[in-house]
Amino acid sequence: MKFDGAKAPEPGHAILLTVDGVSVAVFNVGGLLLGVDAKCTHMGGPINQGAVAGTTVTCPWHHSQFDLRTGAVVQGPAVRPLKGYRVSAESTGLRVDPL
Repeated sequence: MKFDGAKAPEPGHAILLTVDGVSVAVFNVGGLLLGVDAKCTHMGGPINQGAVAGTTVTCPWHHSQFDLRTGAVVQGPAVRPLKGYRVSAESTGLRVDPL
């Protein structure tokens, strides 16, 4: 899905976009745009508000950690991965597609 006018977040930050009714958190990790579901699979915490270290995000509610490249659980309590999205910057905005 293409988001005309949407700009990539600043390095180290995230933005929220809605893809087919699902909130997606798009992170800028050193210029690499990475997208995952915006709600933690443990209790629905706001992943976009989590702290990022390298390519790992930590949910601010219960500290589950996820790999932003794949959505895989790095550390629980979450046991289910986040859905991942391919994100690319185009001349008119961002493009977000499921992995």
